Amino acid sequence: MTMIDEMAGAAIREEAEAGLGPMIDLRRSIHREPELGIANPVTIGRVGDALADLPLDIHRGDGPITSLWADLHGASDGPTVLLRADTDALAMTEDTDLDFKSTIDGRAHACGHDAHTAMLTGAARMLAARRDEFAGTVRFMFQPGEEGMGGAALMIDEGVLDGVDAAFALHITPNCRAGWIAGRVGAIMAAADVFRITISGAGGHASTPHFTTDPVTIAAHLVTAIQTMVTREVHVFEPAIVSVTQIEAGTTTNVIPEKAHLAGTIRTMSAGTRDQVHRAIERVAHSVAATFGATAEIGIEMGYPVTINHPDSVDLVREVTRSVLGADRFLELPFPVMGAEDFSYILEKVPGAMSLLGVCPEHISNALEAPACHSNKMMLHEPAMAQGAAVHVATALQTLDRLNAG
Repeated sequence: MTMIDEMAGAAIREEAEAGLGPMIDLRRSIHREPELGIANPVTIGRVGDALADLPLDIHRGDGPITSLWADLHGASDGPTVLLRADTDALAMTEDTDLDFKSTIDGRAHACGHDAHTAMLTGAARMLAARRDEFAGTVRFMFQPGEEGMGGAALMIDEGVLDGVDAAFALHITPNCRAGWIAGRVGAIMAAADVFRITISGAGGHASTPHFTTDPVTIAAHLVTAIQTMVTREVHVFEPAIVSVTQIEAGTTTNVIPEKAHLAGTIRTMSAGTRDQVHRAIERVAHSVAATFGATAEIGIEMGYPVTINHPDSVDLVREVTRSVLGADRFLELPFPVMGAEDFSYILEKVPGAMSLLGVCPEHISNALEAPACHSNKMMLHEPAMAQGAAVHVATALQTLDRLNAG
């Protein structure tokens, strides 16, 4: 039995803190050379190097995705628990003064995947030293393509969930105190879909708008109508966000164009609300366009589903956090985060939970004022990675213990 009491939890935390140096080194090397999409060969190569001396069975994907997962077998056969980290970066420019900032224009680890990867390699090393203490297998999943490419689904197709009984992930957030864990039962992150609308009218000279059907004006009305639709049709306790983030029309100042294009994001927390918002956007777009004598073409691209945490798994992470980090270090989130995660695909298949690890930089006193994930100025408190690695280790051990106990 591997029960994680306060004494065992403190020992795990202290060991993680002692092993922080290699995690920082790996995180910074990944940070300097961020990679996008499902092909992250340099990053995955560094992960392979970090794991090379450990007693792991390493599996590499043979398709376009540079997937890697590694199995650590315990003292005897038993259940399998999966711990996941994502490896890709964002297509944006970093604007910090860090001496290890991105060296590649238009690429940045502004969502903390570099830290996720470093923490999981640290956890693998700690668990490898304990492989005689548990029955079963710990699977370490290193996944490219989280930022919109659905890398988790691709790795599921490759077999990463074969034989897995439970799955857990940590996602950093600068907007929580460093070294704290935040989580909740049920929906923790949103479904994310993309909509694209083309308004087709009649173009002409800008000095004679009465001879045209101006799609720019119609697009402006549509933006307002969509916002009104959300606030007046969706129940106030069923979260939904529709943001128009792109409007494109016209080529010069004295021509009314024939078409205007709008695009944006839809965030919802349930399948019912998701379907309701999709149908409402289509109805409103057609109606507003028709009111002005134009037409609308609407396309909706389905993105990641809602990330739903399983109650027993959240309870386990809560208990582990209190043992490893302290009785007050688990924060119950009062509401979900409206960002999206492709870990949702994994939690549709097996029980588990995604939790948030606070990494607010120490020079910022109010975590809510810290540059958030996806900010060009996002930074994190690197020592918090030790707490993350410790929670990974304790979560794996406690999960295997419970699964073995039946």
